[in-house]
Amino acid sequence: MTDASTTQIDTIRSGYAFDGPALDFGAAVVDGQAHPDAPVRIPLSVMNRHGLVAGATGTGKTKTLQLMAEQLSRGGVPVFLADVKGDLSGIASPGVANDKVSARAADVGQTWEASGFPTQIFSLGGQGKGIPLRASVTSFGPTLLSKVLGLNDTQESSLGLIFHYADSKGLLLDDLKDLREVITYLAGDEGKAELKSIGGLSSATAGVILRELVTFQNQGADVFFGLPEFDSADLLQVGEDGRGLVSCLELPAVQDRPQLFSTFLMWLLADLFHDLPEVGDVDKPKLVFFFDEAHLLFDDASKAFLEAIEQTVRLIRSKGIGVFFVTQSPKDVPAGVLGQLGNRVQHALRAFTPDDAKALKAAVSTYPRSGYDLEQLLTQLGTGEAVITVLSERGAPTPVAWTRMRAPQSLMGPSDPAVMDQLIAGSPLAARYTTAEDRESAYEKLTAAQQAAQPAQAPDQGTAPTSPAPAPAPKPAKEEPGLVEQVVQSSAFKSMLRSAGTQIGREITRSLFGTARRRR
Repeated sequence: MTDASTTQIDTIRSGYAFDGPALDFGAAVVDGQAHPDAPVRIPLSVMNRHGLVAGATGTGKTKTLQLMAEQLSRGGVPVFLADVKGDLSGIASPGVANDKVSARAADVGQTWEASGFPTQIFSLGGQGKGIPLRASVTSFGPTLLSKVLGLNDTQESSLGLIFHYADSKGLLLDDLKDLREVITYLAGDEGKAELKSIGGLSSATAGVILRELVTFQNQGADVFFGLPEFDSADLLQVGEDGRGLVSCLELPAVQDRPQLFSTFLMWLLADLFHDLPEVGDVDKPKLVFFFDEAHLLFDDASKAFLEAIEQTVRLIRSKGIGVFFVTQSPKDVPAGVLGQLGNRVQHALRAFTPDDAKALKAAVSTYPRSGYDLEQLLTQLGTGEAVITVLSERGAPTPVAWTRMRAPQSLMGPSDPAVMDQLIAGSPLAARYTTAEDRESAYEKLTAAQQAAQPAQAPDQGTAPTSPAPAPAPKPAKEEPGLVEQVVQSSAFKSMLRSAGTQIGREITRSLFGTARRRR
């Protein structure tokens, strides 16, 4: 080794020598040679400072995610995995030894031993294998739903009024058909008086909201909304053996339903933020999220939605939650979010086009100065190698380290379907969430009221019976202003509506994101 190489490896060795518990990525590499005596690690205490795992297809991102999840579980930290490609369920099964695994372990100084980790399998609304995850529309709230639908400020305020109307009338919004029925009623002839009474909500605005809701429903979101509603506290579990539980959300065909994936992410993080206390800096996080194929979260997202994500990432770390985005290129992540990701694991990038070259230069510019030619190195990294810099225990960036990654100890691929079936059937959560519930809510109440207002009409003799013609709706009598009218017509309420966060949501839920507390 040259003097410069010796100095570089010494700098890396000292830069990653932490006092507290840490996750091991692998061995530092200089001049193509791995140095097991210079391990590259990340302190457990900075995992809530968020991170990025990026790289082109086939470079080893998923295996890095799996490696980190294994060690977090072993360290007593619960983990959430969004499994888009369907190959992360293997973390529940012991890995299989082979020549490649043995060679990698020897190269980086790893003592490899096959091991599975405690895992529970979920699916959105029961699509595919897994315990169903659902949320009620009421809990989801008008603010978050508005951001997902891409509504403007006026439409967001109007949706807030609709939620407030439903709540005041005892119309439970369990699923999307409940919300559709309420909007349809208010926009129809029978609801005109009610529509006027809730602050001058126009039928045109109600129509726009209804159309966006139908589009959202057609993307598959209806299976996510309903009862029983998932309690995010069920993700914060540690087993009797002290290992953190890995929650693996299977997302079949999610690339065709990007808004469904985005919706779930935001609601789940908002729900955790809503319920968890402030903890500040912690020895280890309460939960770490890994979101594979993160570009699905940001593709075609509205400006308001991106701002909500940025705000979520910034604030949720104080609750002890770490979020790691996994995607092909750093450019997939908006700058406002990327700037908050203190830990970087960059696998190989491709530079086949001018846009690729531009993205490569941008990625290099985000790293501290080092002894590597990063622009060249990032295009030449082998599979299972990465360029890493993380935050030290003091919060300062560590030296940039070309790293040859360790091999995961669990199965590198999906678990056998029989294993997954056994995990699902054996979970205590299966009995709680598997069977969907459909109680009397807004849809049933409004449908019954409409049917009651249409008395049957006897058919003429000698003619075949016909469906009863709807009786003209009686003109509603003018009532004294009730609670809803008094609230929405007050100057204080109108002032609150001008805030971007829709104060209705905050007043009802005391939540930054407008989500509601569960109705037990």
